[in-house]
Amino acid sequence: MTEQLLLDAHLTQLSRALPGYRDAARRLSRWGTQLARTLAGGGRLLAAGNGGSAAEAQHLTAELVGKLRDDRTPLSAIALTAETSSLTAIGNDYGFDEMFARQVRAHGRPGDILLLMSTSGRSENLLTAAEAGRHTGMTCWAFTGPAPNPLADVCAEVLAVPSSEPQVVQELHLVSTHLLCSYVDQALPRLRPTGPGPRLASHDGPAPPPWRNGRAPAEARPLLTLAPGEEAPS
Repeated sequence: MTEQLLLDAHLTQLSRALPGYRDAARRLSRWGTQLARTLAGGGRLLAAGNGGSAAEAQHLTAELVGKLRDDRTPLSAIALTAETSSLTAIGNDYGFDEMFARQVRAHGRPGDILLLMSTSGRSENLLTAAEAGRHTGMTCWAFTGPAPNPLADVCAEVLAVPSSEPQVVQELHLVSTHLLCSYVDQALPRLRPTGPGPRLASHDGPAPPPWRNGRAPAEARPLLTLAPGEEAPS
């Protein structure tokens, strides 16, 4: 296959998936509002996937802890794929299928949201994680390839990309990640915190000290009372 034919074939597969994806992706606005309300109230998002979907789970949580576009208060989101010591310990001691589920039981709380990403919707470790999330009282969502699939069946809601090509599915999962974060940012200003912590506060706390590296000059440091023979810190 020539370079041009390869390019055309891939873009054709992508374009064929877009009409069905557009319909499926309409739920992201509602998901974004629900996720914003959860995070603003002190809740948390947990995300997981395998392979390329693991990278996309980390991409999603990075956008929430960091930012998508405009600066805002960081939001609590954990990618269960990123803690390599926990992953390998759990995999070694409990088996591959428990790699995410055990972390869900550790970090998830009732009312939190669990988002699982899979092109096939058949990964056993994600199915086990979804069951753990349900038993914990979390809301479980999924990004998958074509439905029906086992992961879609065990999650409360699913955004299923209508393409048999895993690359196209992952590409539209990335679009979904950006849209979801955009909807979260859009919803946050309309919400007030309902749980612990001022989750929606802008960076309007006390200004950091204007000293180089945050170290106060000697005259600005608090006075110390020294014991006999004790030297003052430099």
